[in-house]
Amino acid sequence: MTKPMKIDFVSDVSCPWCIIGLRGLEQALANASDVVTADISFQPFELNPAMPPEGQNIVEHVAEKYGSTPEQSAANREAIRARAAALGFTMAGTDQSRIYNTFDAHRLLHWAELEGRQAALKKGLFEAYFTHGRNPGDPDVLVDVAGQAGLDPVAAREVLVSGRYAQEVRDAERLWQGRGISAVPAVVINERYLISGGQPAEAFERAIREIAAEA
Repeated sequence: MTKPMKIDFVSDVSCPWCIIGLRGLEQALANASDVVTADISFQPFELNPAMPPEGQNIVEHVAEKYGSTPEQSAANREAIRARAAALGFTMAGTDQSRIYNTFDAHRLLHWAELEGRQAALKKGLFEAYFTHGRNPGDPDVLVDVAGQAGLDPVAAREVLVSGRYAQEVRDAERLWQGRGISAVPAVVINERYLISGGQPAEAFERAIREIAAEA
């Protein structure tokens, strides 16, 4: 008999290690389906909350934020691209890619959870940004991805225009930061166990089985 497992996946849609972590986690859950059944809830985290609507060139951004040279930035992107490809996800970023504000994406994800389509929207946003280079802060992009995820595009636009769920997202961000989350992805299991970073499926599966055995 399998045991239920609650998983809070704290992440940002502009975080490449988050989609790598999600793919690894999903593989691990599939492999551990003999012991657990999991419910994943995506929680908001903004890597760049002060980013203006027009965004910023990725090479300039990582140079300012981390002190990386263009060569280091390119090498890091290639390493991330290879990890993602091994998990069946296409990263198509270049030195012309941009980092964008993701607050409205998190508002839409909050609404999508209420509609039962959060996972589909989250994955759609990852693909829109990393595979197709689309702006996850653009209302038209968000509405289009919402429609592809099985949500009502008219209702999605109304959420964006109205500013709805802004307070709920801010409250959730503060909650997780207050619990010590300062980097993503952060995978919190049963509100007790933290697994940090874009871990391989094997590492996630090992932790999941250990936690299930303790429960």
